[in-house]
Order: sequence, then structure tokens, then C-alpha cells
Amino acid sequence: MSDHSDERATMIAAGDLQEFAPRGREHCRRHPSALTLQLRRLQPASSELCSSDGAAGLVGSLREVTIHERQRESWQLRKGASDVGEEVDYDEELYVASNMVIWSKGSKNQASTVYKAFTVDSPVLQALWCDFTVPQEKSEKADVSGSDEIVEKCICILQNSCLNVHSIEGKDYIAALPFQVTSVWPTKYGLLFERSSSSHEVPPSPPREPLPTMFSMLHPLDEIAPLVYKSGAGVFGSARVQYVADYTLRIVFLNAEPSIVMTYDTVQSLHTVWALRRVKPEEQNTVLKFSEQLGTPQHLATSSSLTAHLRSFSKGDSPVGSPFQNYSSLHSQSRSVSSPSVQSRSPSISNMAALSRSHSPALGVHSFSGVQRFNFSSNAQSPKRHSITHSPNSTCSDSFLVPETEPIVPELCIDHLWTETVTNTREKNSQASKVFITTDLCGQKFLCFLVESQLQLRCVKFQESNDKSQLIFGSVTNIQAKDAVPVQGIDTLLVLEGSGNLVLYSGVVRVGKVFIPGLPAPSLTMSNQMPRPSTPLDSVSTPSKPLNKHLGPLEEGMLLSPVPELRDSSKLRDSTYVEDCTFQQLGTFIHALRDPVHSRVTLELSNNTMVRITIPEIATSELVKRCLQGLKAILPKEIAVQMLVKWYNAYNAPGGPSYHSEWNLFVTCLMNMMGYNTERLSWTRNLDFEGSLSPVIAPKKARPSETGSDEDWEYLLSSDYHRNFESHPVAKALRLDPLEVLAPKDDFVQSLSLDSSTLLFTHIPAIFFVLHLIYEELKLNSLMGEGIRLLVVLLVQLARDLKLEAYLDYYYRDYPALVKTSRQTCLIDQVQTGFMHHPSFFSAEPPSIFQWLSSCLKGEAVQPYPYLPGICERSKLVVLSVALYILGDESAVSNEASHYLYKITSGQRKQQIEQIDSRCSFRRDTSVSSLAEKLVIWMTDVGFTLRDLESLPFGVALPIRDAIYYCREQPASDWPEAVCLLIGRQDLSKQACEGNLQKGKSSVGPVLSSDIPTGTESEEDEDGMNDMNEEVMSLIWSEDLRVQEVRRLLQSARPVRVNVVQMPEASDHEYIEEKENRLLQLCQRTMALPVGRGMFTLFSYHPVPTEQLPIPKLNLTGRAPPRNTTVDLNSGNIDVPPNMACWASFHNGVAAGLKIAPASQIDSAWIVYNKPKIAELANEYAGFLMALGLNGHLTKLATLNIHDYLTKGHEMTSIGLLLGVSAAKLGTMDMAITRLLSIHIPALLPPTSTELDVPHNVQVAAVIGIGLVYQGTAHRHTAEVLLAEIGRPPGPEMEYCTDRESYSLASGLALGMVCLGHGSNLIGMSDLNVPEQLYQYMVGGHRRFQAGMHREKHKSPSYQIKEGDTINVDVTCPGATLALAMIYLKTNNRSIADWLQAPDTMYLLDFVKPEFLLLRTLARCLILWDDILPNSKWVNSNVPQIIRENSVSLHATELPSSEDLSLETLAQAHVYIIAGACLSLGFRFAGSENLAAFKCLYKYATDFLKCLSAPTASITGHYNLETCLSVLLLSLAMVMAGSGNLKVLQLCRFMHKKTGGEMNYGFHLAHHMALGLLFLGGGRYSLSTSNSSIAALLCALYPHFPVHSTDNRYHLQALRHLYVLAAEPRLLTPIDVDSNTPCYALIEVTYKGTQWYAEATEELMAPTLLPELHLLKQIRVKGPRYWELLIDLSKGTNHLKSILAKGGVLYVKLRAGQLSYKEDPMGWRSLLAQTVTHRNSEARAFKPETISAFTSDPALFSFADYFCKPTVNMGQAVRRLERKEMSETFELWQIKLVLEFFSSRSHQERLSRNPSRGLFMNSEFLPVMKCTTDNALDQWLQAGGDVSLHSYLSGQPAEESQLSMLACFLIYHSVPTPAQLAAGGLEGSTNFSELLLKFKQLNMPVRALLRLAPLLLPSPQSMVL
Repeated sequence: MSDHSDERATMIAAGDLQEFAPRGREHCRRHPSALTLQLRRLQPASSELCSSDGAAGLVGSLREVTIHERQRESWQLRKGASDVGEEVDYDEELYVASNMVIWSKGSKNQASTVYKAFTVDSPVLQALWCDFTVPQEKSEKADVSGSDEIVEKCICILQNSCLNVHSIEGKDYIAALPFQVTSVWPTKYGLLFERSSSSHEVPPSPPREPLPTMFSMLHPLDEIAPLVYKSGAGVFGSARVQYVADYTLRIVFLNAEPSIVMTYDTVQSLHTVWALRRVKPEEQNTVLKFSEQLGTPQHLATSSSLTAHLRSFSKGDSPVGSPFQNYSSLHSQSRSVSSPSVQSRSPSISNMAALSRSHSPALGVHSFSGVQRFNFSSNAQSPKRHSITHSPNSTCSDSFLVPETEPIVPELCIDHLWTETVTNTREKNSQASKVFITTDLCGQKFLCFLVESQLQLRCVKFQESNDKSQLIFGSVTNIQAKDAVPVQGIDTLLVLEGSGNLVLYSGVVRVGKVFIPGLPAPSLTMSNQMPRPSTPLDSVSTPSKPLNKHLGPLEEGMLLSPVPELRDSSKLRDSTYVEDCTFQQLGTFIHALRDPVHSRVTLELSNNTMVRITIPEIATSELVKRCLQGLKAILPKEIAVQMLVKWYNAYNAPGGPSYHSEWNLFVTCLMNMMGYNTERLSWTRNLDFEGSLSPVIAPKKARPSETGSDEDWEYLLSSDYHRNFESHPVAKALRLDPLEVLAPKDDFVQSLSLDSSTLLFTHIPAIFFVLHLIYEELKLNSLMGEGIRLLVVLLVQLARDLKLEAYLDYYYRDYPALVKTSRQTCLIDQVQTGFMHHPSFFSAEPPSIFQWLSSCLKGEAVQPYPYLPGICERSKLVVLSVALYILGDESAVSNEASHYLYKITSGQRKQQIEQIDSRCSFRRDTSVSSLAEKLVIWMTDVGFTLRDLESLPFGVALPIRDAIYYCREQPASDWPEAVCLLIGRQDLSKQACEGNLQKGKSSVGPVLSSDIPTGTESEEDEDGMNDMNEEVMSLIWSEDLRVQEVRRLLQSARPVRVNVVQMPEASDHEYIEEKENRLLQLCQRTMALPVGRGMFTLFSYHPVPTEQLPIPKLNLTGRAPPRNTTVDLNSGNIDVPPNMACWASFHNGVAAGLKIAPASQIDSAWIVYNKPKIAELANEYAGFLMALGLNGHLTKLATLNIHDYLTKGHEMTSIGLLLGVSAAKLGTMDMAITRLLSIHIPALLPPTSTELDVPHNVQVAAVIGIGLVYQGTAHRHTAEVLLAEIGRPPGPEMEYCTDRESYSLASGLALGMVCLGHGSNLIGMSDLNVPEQLYQYMVGGHRRFQAGMHREKHKSPSYQIKEGDTINVDVTCPGATLALAMIYLKTNNRSIADWLQAPDTMYLLDFVKPEFLLLRTLARCLILWDDILPNSKWVNSNVPQIIRENSVSLHATELPSSEDLSLETLAQAHVYIIAGACLSLGFRFAGSENLAAFKCLYKYATDFLKCLSAPTASITGHYNLETCLSVLLLSLAMVMAGSGNLKVLQLCRFMHKKTGGEMNYGFHLAHHMALGLLFLGGGRYSLSTSNSSIAALLCALYPHFPVHSTDNRYHLQALRHLYVLAAEPRLLTPIDVDSNTPCYALIEVTYKGTQWYAEATEELMAPTLLPELHLLKQIRVKGPRYWELLIDLSKGTNHLKSILAKGGVLYVKLRAGQLSYKEDPMGWRSLLAQTVTHRNSEARAFKPETISAFTSDPALFSFADYFCKPTVNMGQAVRRLERKEMSETFELWQIKLVLEFFSSRSHQERLSRNPSRGLFMNSEFLPVMKCTTDNALDQWLQAGGDVSLHSYLSGQPAEESQLSMLACFLIYHSVPTPAQLAAGGLEGSTNFSELLLKFKQLNMPVRALLRLAPLLLPSPQSMVL
């Protein structure tokens, strides 16, 4: 600091003063629980305090802490944090009073609001903010904090016995504390606790190890673990790791970034700093010395009995005496309870350790209960006593050797970094009361701690070591201070001196006093160094200060610090000194500082009030900020700090300058520091400050002068006004001669030499160069034009004084009007020039960003461009993007050092090659095809946005826009949101950011009421189909009302019409009976409807969690016309089967439950909440449970509730629950579910277990459940049991005799699922002979001897069913057949398929049930999957020859006669085989909408329909024909699933109407399932043909239908719903991004080639169902109406799958001027079509400009977008040039760059590669512009410009009026500077060819040379070559 007295005089004015009171205090009074608190507790007893003390402490911050009574209130502030990450400027406050915590946000310009208020049970000891990290993967990466961590932002509230944690997401945790906590500290990793240790806790007996005193908790669900520290290398040379157990250590400060802890040793009175980090695994093992004994700790089970002790202990009052007694008594108590030895425990518990953090308290490690793990027994040997190598047993004196629990695994470790040096004058109680980290103006970091007892602020400088691994601490600087706080906003700290002055420091450099308007300054009579009387000075302050000042928040973490009981109260009451004190009489003074946030600080005044002040910014104008940043980067640190301090004082003096004159002040200040005398320099003298003269310029006040002087005239001449007037048209019209500014007198020049002793004199060249780079940077921002003009004036002055001709010429070319030739020069002595420091990066040629780009575009070699990191970011961006896009160098933006930039720093001034920080590195998972994509993705990675692009000058932005334009046309579908925004594709960015729609409606727009006839609305409410997405369905089926028709067919909630005509002879009673019988027939149909309805409404609804799910009632009554009388079955007139409707209501429940979409938010409580109160609805609830399993929600149901439902013993509930849970756990082999299912399957229980009486249907459900849970796993034991179960005998007691068929079928299906598609590679099952055994089950034969554990059960035969020892094929065949089909599914295994061939002799045909032929044919075709062809020839090829020759054809009218053949057998075999083949066709083409398959199946279906009415029907049998017809209908529906095909719908409707005769419940079920499949999920879902789906469909569509509604003999009805597992969302719905409504869009689907067809594309009009994704190569939204969009499936289908799963929403964007297909189906109304087709003549000659306004067609694209912006319109610029009005050449540069870009090689290559690709601009436009520019300049040359050009080239000054045109010419033609020309030796050239050679080196274009040659060559003749 040069001169103290001068500096003392300066003061800094603090901004706006505000009274401050914590927001929470006000809220507390209004808080509901405030009434219960006695008022006394909030009001301090101020009277006593005042009496004993001079100045009573402030009520607000009065936090009186004694041992007996907790504090009253406290608060802390921090900078507001926003979720999104943008800058927010407000404070957040956490206020604690009694048992309330109030979190509020707000600032002076934004009203403060309470964000959250918490009330807890006991007084709050401390509240704090803390972030916990939850690692996503369970990978043991200790120190790597990757991106796989989620940060939970939380508030922690510490009470006496527990800690409450509330996260922002709304999670609440309560952690019990096993000890009393003094204080909690938030760290980077979690929380740190200090255990309160009273002084008498000295270990009672010497062998005890001291208890740890510090503990960490990384997550509220984790255990509390002790902290360890790593001591330095000891005697044996290895570092030791041990628990922190020293109770003399107190934490005084903890910080997250860098992660350090500061402690204070109360015995040695020293502060120490430690680094806090996670423990490394090897260190864990060292601490857990235990591991040598028992192997790794993971194998040890948890000891749960201890948890109970811990709980009971922490609930009770915390121990008052020594905690030790409690601990030890606990220890002995728990020892007796826990199990005797660790190893003998059941191993299954260890699975629990694998539970994730979200469930279990322990992370991945061994969880053990709290207290006991503090390992107080002496066998956990103390590391302090003996080396670790001893066996732990060697010193055990305790009775037991193996402890029952493990020691605690430490999680955090502290490493020693620094301890302050010991001084002899150290006092006992010198604990720091406030610690913070501050940064000085140059970025050096200091750790400051305030030692109050000595009135000292100690500052330690620290920095990271070069490898970033540790912190290095420097020496301590002491600053006299009574209090201090950091001011982060401007990198300074505010110090309150003992005298009451507020002083601002930057690091340890004093900046100046802070003047607070409105507060009297402390008395100036007092000297700064106060004499210290005997009493310590700080007894001046009130009790609130020493006790709570250090509770002020520190650093950004805002940590409350623990309360040390340091001072004894007698000293506090000692107020004698206070009276003597001088400044006591002054009234108000500041006595403490607190709550610093950003640049705001609260001052506590002596009169009980607080005020908040703002410390002013360093600079507000962008330009000054930039310049200061540049200077800071380039000057040595000490000088930079001094320079900034001087500037700060000048700028912030009371009554400082306004925003406008900030730059003027800056220039003056800077030039003074460089040694200029700004008073004498004419242009700086006239700068205007609009404010008092700043102290820096103060020395000579402007003297008033009446007379004026010559200088005034000169001032006028050189003023802007004069300059503008000179070029004014009036001046030209009046032919005024330009006035020459008089050359200044010589002696005047002499006097302007520089003062070389000033601060920055030696650094002038460096400063100049940096300012030049900033100038170049500002050129790239078209909004900074004003700043550039200001800066160039300063640069010109410096360049002239440094005699840098090249730079002067350069500035002249940029701003010809500003840079006049004659200006004042300041001489710099040669001697002094020697002192100047010329940095190595200083280049003689001025670096020019435009020139650099121009060279790049022309393909010339370029030098690296100099750049200042952090300041010239835009230059860097432009340079790299051009390098990438124009030069095509992909490494430019990757991580390696760039060859295009070199970095300028102030250190060792070597030329460093720039290393781009990793943030910008190019890390994309997406494959990037072209440079344009690479550029766009890189730019968004660096954070470049559209707004930045708009402020780039148009010539510079052109290459970037070109890339953007290219990407906009052909974007990839998986780009991140930011990229899509940059290229202007809102449709893509919305897709990227949404992914998911609002949870409430799952893309369901408002139901369009127009679609629903208004009259019926009230009745339709409860039919269960009113939540469908009408908007999308009306787009899919827009021509007709088929959806309404489906609703009508499927509704079962209204009475049916019973239309019976009363015959004259029938009595009334008979008529009633007849009506009821008719109703009974109709009810068979009604009961079958819910299954179909479930398909139709699949996943269409998001339930409201507070309401029950509406289940429409199943209405089995009728209405008889004409009088609409009610017909009821319960009248008792006819016999109604018992329990007729129980399965129907089960299906009704399933249908209702399946409406719930998988994405809905529901939980266990909601499922239980839906449980009906009345028993009749139990069946519906059972179905509801099954449905929840099918859509994956049942996994959320608590195990307890599952147990609850199963113990009720309600058969239906058990079936629904078992099937649901298994479906939800498909293929997971989940152990818990397996146990659950095994209880219901006798075969899976141990042979000796008691026989449970499980209902048969529940057993069937459980067996299928096993199949689902083990699907595709080929689990041996399961397969073995299921194989045996297919042939389970009826049992001696007839226990298994009813409905054996369905059990056997279920076992077969389950076996097939377990071994699904494994074929012959069933590993480890060859001894089971699965296929042979199944074959035997299928064709019959002797029963094999039963192996396995259940042979006892099978020994004795049944007493009633005489099966003998042969297999009952009628029971086992279907299961075995389907098992074979599923095991060999799609394997094309011929040998197995031949077993399933239909028999081809009459004799054999008689042995097989015709129904089984259907199954065999189906199984055979599924195995020979690839042979299935969609034509009738293939279908008939499955029929054996004998049947084909002799059978009745389906069309025959009369019967052939035949003796030896049974026609009936043949005919039945024929129809069943054809049905089987057709069903396999349905499976093969499920969900494909394959036209050939559809036609083929439709033909057979109509054949069967005709056959039914033919006379031959009786041979085949109506039942058989109906079955086959149903099978065909189902096959058709599978192929057309989700498409709503009209022909199939007509068939279904026809079948719906048939209700009499043979039509039983099962056929209705089949027909309505077909109808449901046809409209699966309202057209949003289709079927998949994956193995898993086929297995599910085989269960659901098993072709034997129940005869009546309670029939489960052959197939369990509940399995009909398993089709859900085969449904997958495949509807793609385009949504217009602007209107957010569904619309039509043309999409093109490309199929991959297969063995049947080559790669093919087809066009579909979306919304449409897509084919199965694995068949597709790519999907694209096609133009011309919508912007194109490509989804490439070759990279993987996950992106598209996630779109489809979230409702299939694909955002599309209409191009300008187009209408959607709905409004304009033919495309005749687009604007372009209208313009071009009009007859009038001018429309034909339309210009590209007009079209561009309303089309986005690439060929006519976007001229307007780029060039019609008024400021940078190229045409305007050219016109201005023609009128000779260019006062700056900025726009000309842009024109030049545009022309160069279009003629650049890279652009030409792109065009040649992709000729169809449109230009930005119409091709005629550029040549016109070029031509006009050339003409304008040539005319000037001929009209006398050549004279001034000549004088320029020869180095003479040119005439004023020509200057600006001359500059334009020089720029446009890239003319070299005179100096370069001279160097080139051009003078002697005699002819043009010589010139050409010489100009080769100067990179000057030939066309420019042609214009210069006449001036350079002696005679015109020499122009000839």
C-alpha cells in the first residue's frame, strides 16, 4: 500500500440499509402451536440483563445458553437455491424457537414467504440444511462421486434423543440417537455428530478404551458410525487408522467444498484443520481388526434383539450420570439375550443384507444394532496400546472370546492437514468463535478464524496442490478485529475493528472503510490502536454477544457452531470498563456482524436493532467487468489486488458515478495507474463523470475559467458532435471545407510523458494486449457495439504511445471515423520502455477474429488464436466451431489440446496449448453421423443457446446456422432436449423433456363430448367404459361409430331386453316362465361380457388415490316390452343354477382393475381401501386383485395384507391373489412368492407335511403361478414336480378326482412355461426324459414307476376310479400336448413335430378325441413356426390324406355314403384339424394385421358359418362347429388385434345376436373375447409374438370353452385374463406440439429384411398401430406438412419402447404455411399452393423473400430467417456502402464472411455430396450482393479514391473525407498494411506477373491485386502479362 493517509481518507459507501428481523419470528407468533407456549418463553427477561450490563443484547438474537435452560431462538441464512439451477438472488432463513423450526425464503425486492414450518415434540437443539447422496448403483466406488448419485436435499432437526430429517421431496425420517449430541454438522457426505462428553467421563478403569466422540451418518436410514482419523506414520513407519476418541477435540467449523473440518484442542489451545473423506476399504479392515478371527464381516447375521434395547434406551431420558454405566449395563444385558454363537445362525438371513438402502437400515454392509456395536468389551483392543499384529485374543481378559456383534464399520475418515503454530502468549480460552473461508479478488483462498478473546482474525492462505489431491496451507496473518464476516458476492470480507469501524478487506489486503449512510461514524478522536486495559476488551459487549455471536452462520454451509462454556460468568457481569469507554457515549454503534449471504450482511447495533446492508458490486457495466476480469487474469496477483482495490475505492466512493459514466471513470482510473496524467490528455480530460470527482482524480479540482482557452476550440473540433457534423449531408451541400485540427504545440507534447513509477506502468503492453483481445471478443456480440466504440478510443491511445503501427492501422480499418490521424501522443522514454514488461504472447500483428475466420474459409493456413480462458469464451467457441465445421477437424472439440487456440495466463508466460476443460469434451453415447450434428451437440454441451446465436454477427453465425439448418432437416430422435431447442425443433425437445405426460390423464385429452350422444350420458356413466381416450379413438376410426357399437355390445350394467311374444294358447304363468327362461339364456351372454370389456378398456385409466375404483355392477335382470316390466331370475319360478354369477362377477372385477394403467401412482393402502364392505362383492375384489397383479401394481401390496387375504380362506380371493402376484413377478424366481405358492401345491410340500385342505381351483391357480414365476428359467426341481403332476393319479381317498383335467392341463402349461422355448437344450434334465414322458402322457401306455419323494402317495390306487396302471389319456393329453408345444416353441424341431402329426389311418383316428387333434395340430405348427404360411393351401396341408379324400367338404349339401369309414369321425377330425391350423396362424401373425392371414382366416370363418346352416351340420355336430367357429373368430381377432377391423366386428356382432340353442356361456365368452381383442386397449395395444406372449395367449385362449358359468373342469376361467401379459402398447399418436392435440401425420415404416421378404418400406397414416418393433429398421415422420423426424431402431428399440409405453405420444411440428390433415385432407389450402396457382401475373414472378414468410420447404427456405433482421440485413449494409455512409466496417466484414462461406471448399463439397439440399439463400441473391459491393468500391476508386489509396500505400496521410471508404476498400479486398508491403519489396516490380509472385505470400486475392496494380506499377503497359 503506497500511502496510508491517502487511503484512510477514502471510504466505501454501503448500499441500501434495511431493518432486519428474522422472518420466522413473526410467523412463530401466528403459528398454531404458539398459543400453547407460554409467552414468557419467547420474551427474554430483558430487565435483569439491562441492569447488569451497559447495553442489553438484541431481543432477536438473544440466545441465552446455560447448562439448565435451552436457548430461546436462533436463525441462520443461506443463499437461495433454485431447483432448476438458474441464478436466484434471495435469502433462505431457518429459524428455531422452542420446538418450532420455520424455513422461509425472501429478499428485499421479493416478499418473504414461509416455505415450511415444522413443529416437533421436544425443544429443538439445532436445525440445519443438509444434502444426502443416495448412490444409485450398489457399486462399491468409495471416492468416485459419479453421476449415478441422487442428491436428497433435506432439513435436519436435532432434538434431545432423536434427529428428524425432512427431504424436499417429502420423505420424512426419524433417526434415534444412541447418545447425547452436542452438535450436528452437515458435510459433503452426510451428517457428523459430536457426542457430548462431560469432563468426568474419564475411563473408570485403565484397560478401557475411550469411546469415540465423533460419529457420521451418511443417510437417515444408515447406521451412525464412528469417525476415524489417520495419524501420520508412526514408529513402525505405517500410518495408523483409529477412532476419534479424544474428548478434548471440539469441532469449530466444517465445510463441504473443499471438504475440511477444523477442530480446537481444549488442552493445547490449538486449532487444527483436517480433510474429511470417505474411508477406503483397506482402512476399514484395519479398524475392524476383528476380521482376522471370523472371516469377513459380511457373513455375520444381524443381532436383532439389540435393536429393541437401543430403542428403549433412546426413548427414555438420556442418561444424566456417566453414560458409561448405562452402556455397560446394557452390554451385559444384551449379551445374555443374543444367540450364543454367530456361526450357528440360519444362513437364510444373510439374504436380507442384500436389500437396498431404500428398504433396510444398512447400506450394503452388515447392519447391526446400535448400542451394542460400540464394542466396549476390552477385546476390541485399543490401537494406542499395542500394534495391530497381535491376535485380538491375546489381551482379552473378558470371559468370552467371540463377541456377538461386530465393531462398527467407519464410513468417514479425517486426515491431518495443518495445525497452527504454538505461541507462548496463547491464552487458555482462545477457541475460534467464527470460522469461514473467503476468497480474495484474485481467487486466492483464505481460511479465517476469529479468536474473540484476543480480538484477532487469523487468516491462513491455502491452495490445492498441483495434482488436486490435497490442500497446502500457508502462513497465518493476523488482523485486529472484533468481528468479521465474508462477503461472497464480491470476494471480500468485512471486519469490525475494535474501534467500531467497519473495514473491507480482500484476503489480507485492506480495501477501505465502509461508510454506512444513516449510522454515525465512530468517534474520530479515538486512535485506531486502542490501549488494552487489564480486563479483556470483549467484556464490552452484552451477554448475547460472547455467547451467541459465534452462532452466526459461517460460510455457505451456514453451520451453527457448538457452544463452548469458555468464559465464566463473573467476567461477563464485570461492567466497570464499559463506563470508562469513550465510545459508549456516542449512542449507537455496531457490535456484531452476522448472516452474510452473497453481498448482504446484518449488523447488530448496540440499541437492540439489526440492520441489513449490501456491500456494493465491483462493477456494474458489462464492459468494465470484462476489462477488470482480463486485467485480473494477466497481472501478477499482488498487483492485480492493488489495482482492484484502487478501482473499488474510486468506484464506490460515497456519491459515486452513475451507470453511464462508469466506463469514463474506469478509463481515467486505469490511465492514472499506468502513469498518464489524465488532466493533460485532451480526450480523458473531457470525460464526464456525472457525480462528484472521484478521490483518485481529486488532487487537482477543475479551475473555473471565464476567458476560455485554445484548448476549448480544439476540444470542440475533436468532439463527436463536430465529427458527425462533418459527414452530415448539409455540410456536403454547403461545400464546407473540413477543418483541420491545429497541430498541438511542441512543448505541449513534451510535457505529456508518462510517470513510470505508477503501479501498472511496466505492464502496459500486457494490459494493451488483453484489452485488444477483449475488443475482439466484443465484436462477436452484436449487442456490445457501444462498448466497442468506447474501448477502441482507449486502445488507439495506447497503441499510438507504444508505437504499434500495425495495431493503429487495424483500428483505423475497423473504425475509420473514430480513428483520426492526428491525436495527442504521450511520449514514453526509451529508457523507460526498457522497464516495460513485454509478455511473450504479445504479437506484432494484431490478432483478428474476423481475419482468422476469413483465412479458415479460404483454406489458408492459420496460426493458433490467442484467448483468455474464462473471458474470451465466445472467441474460443467460434474458433473451435469453425475448425470443426469448416476445416472438418473432429479433434478440435474433443478432449485433446486444441491446435487452434493458445491460452494466455499470467504465470510463467510460456505459450501453453489450450486444454479444454472436460465439460466441453465430446462425450456422446449417440452415434453422430455428420460434422453438423457433432457441432450442434458440442455447442449445447458447452451451453450455447439460441439467444447467444442471435447476438452473433450474421457472417460469423452463418456456418453455425448452416449446421443447425442441416440438423433441423434431419434430426436424430435421441438427442437431448437442449440440442433440439437449439435447432428449433420444439417437437423433439418436448419429446425429450416430457417423456412422460401429466400423471393425471395419461395423454388423454378432454373427452370430446360431441362423440357421446348427449341423451344417454347419465346412463353411460356406470358401464365401465367412459374413461377411454375419445380424442385418439376418433382419429383412428374417424369415418364411423364403431366404438359406440363396441360399447353397446360390451356393456353389462343395464337390463337386457327380453322380447318374447305371448302365444294365444300360453297361460300368463307359462308366459312369465318363458320370459325368465329367455332371460336365463340372455344372462349366459351378459355374464360373458366382462372379459371382453376388460380387453377393450385395458390400461385406459389413472385412478384418483383418494377415491375407490368404480366397478360397474353386473346386471342380470331384464326388461320386457311393451310395458318395460322388469324380469328377474330370483322370482323362484324357474330353477337357476347356484352360484351362477360368481365367476361372472370375478371377471367383472378383473375388467374394472385392468382399466388401471401401469404408470398410475397407487400404493398398498389404496388397494386395501378398495376392499368392499359387503360379502357379495368379495368375488369382484378377488378379480380386482388379479388385475392389479397383471398390471404390475400388486408388488406394492404389503406382505402382511397378502397373508391377511389368504388366511380368510375365500377361494376366489386366493385364486386372484396367487395368479396376480405370480404375474407381477413373471420370470423372477422370487423366493418369497415361491414359498407362498408352494403352500397351496401339495406336491411342492415336504412328504411328511400335514395335508392342507386346499380348494382344487386354488391348487390349479398356484400351479400356473409357479409356471409364471419360473417362466423360461428351466428350473430343474420345478420342472420335475410339474411333469409328475400332469399325471397325478386320483388318489385313494378320491381327493383329486374332481376336475382333474384342469389340474393336469395347468401342470402341463406350467411345465411348458418353465422350460419355454428351451427345446432340446434343457441343461441337466436329460435324466427326466421330459419329451418322452410327455409323449407317453399324450398317447397313453403303462404308467412309469414314479420316482421322487411323492411315490408314497401314488402307491395305492383309487378305490373308485378304475384306471389300472395305464395313463388316463383323456386327462393328461391336453397338458402334455401344450407342454411339448411350449418347450419346443419356434425350434422347428421336426422329430418332435412328427409325434404330433394327426393319425392317417381310420383305426388310429378312432383312438384320438377330435378335440385333441386341434391341440396336436396347433402344437405341431407352433413348433414348426417358420413353416406357417398365410394361405389356405398350407392350412389344408395339415389335414391327413384319408380325411381329405373321404371327408365331407365344408360346402357339401348331401352326404356321401360309405360303409367302412365312420363319416362322423372324419368330419369332426377335419374341422378340428383345420381349426387348429387356423389358430396357429393366428398365433404366428398375432398383432401383425397381415392381410394374407386375414383373408385366409376370414374365408374359413365364413365357410364354418355356412356349414352351420348346411344340412350336413348334424354329422359334424353343432357343438363342434360352434367351437371351431369360435376358435376361428379368436384367430382373426388375434391377427387384427387392436385394429378394430370392420369385417371381424361384423362377425362378432352377428355372433353376439345368436343367443338360443347351442350357444352356451363358453361360446359367448369366446366371441366377446374376440371382440375385445379386436379393440384391445381402445386401439392402443396389440399382441406380441414373443415366446412369453405366446405362452400367455395359450393359457388365455385355450380352445375348450366352459359349458356354463361355473364350469372349471377343463380349464380354469381365471386364466382367460392372462392375455394381458401378451399385450404391448404399439399405438403411435402424433401430437401437434403447438396446439397439444392429437393429429394425423404420415409416417414411413421400414422393415428389416427376413427370409420371407426383402427390406421394405410402407407408408402409414398415424395414429396407427406399429408392427412389432423387432421387425423394424426405422420409422420416420414424413414431410411435407410436418418437420421430418427419424427414429432409428438399429441402435436399439428402447427409445421407441419408452415412447410407446408412455402413451405413444410423438410430438410433431407443422411447417409454416401448412394445415393439418384434418383441416386440409388434400393439401390444396396451403399458402404456397394458393400463391402459385393464382392467375394474376405478379404472383408468378414471386420473389423468394415473399415465399419464405410462410413456407418451410427447404428449397425456398428461410431467407427471411437469416437476412431479414433489420439490424444485420445484408441488403441494407450494401446500400449503405453505395451511399458511402459506412462509418465502421463491421458489416462489410460480415458480407465478406458470408461470401467466403458460400465459396468455401467445405461448403461446395457438401453441396456436391447432397445436391438436393437447399441453400439458405436463393442462389441469385449472393451474386447480386457481391456485384453491388464490387461496383460501389470500384466507382469510388475511379472517382478519386485511387489518390487516397496511393497515399495510404505509400504511408502518407489520406484526406479526411475519403477515410471511411478507403477503410472499406482495404477490408473488402484484404489489402496488406503499408509495413507489410514495404517488407515484401514491391517497389521495384515492373510487370504484373512479378507482382503476382510477390503477393503470393500475402494471401491477397487476385481480383484485389488487379485493382491495386495500376497504383503499384510504373506504367499502364506493364499490366500486360
